[in-house]
Amino acid sequence: MSAVQDPATVAQCLRLGAGFADRERERIVEQFSTLDARLAGFHADATDMELSVKDREAKGQKVTLECWIAGRQRVVATSTEEDLHAALNDVRDDLRRQLNDSKTRQEPRNNKHLRVNEPPVPAASIDELAGAGTTDER
Repeated sequence: MSAVQDPATVAQCLRLGAGFADRERERIVEQFSTLDARLAGFHADATDMELSVKDREAKGQKVTLECWIAGRQRVVATSTEEDLHAALNDVRDDLRRQLNDSKTRQEPRNNKHLRVNEPPVPAASIDELAGAGTTDER
């Protein structure tokens, strides 16, 4: 696998949507930094993430983290945890799991068309081939 020249990072790709202020960005990027290893396999210019919260600090708050990677389906992670810090951890972990699942789904597994299998040679044929070059008259 070749290395990506400009790997994606949370700091480059994350946009804060509704419910978050710009002053919170640094803390959130630090909290999401464990995603950098997973995002490193994608180009920064082809990756985008958006974090938003609905009804912040209310009983029914909903945190949503969306990720768009060129050539793949949109990945969405949501959490309804009441504690904002726990909800952010929840969406981070869910996004990491979904990206891992997406990657393994795109890798070929047991593709019979890509395998080159030669049929097994029966033992009798091997013996016949070994004796084919010699003449043994009895």
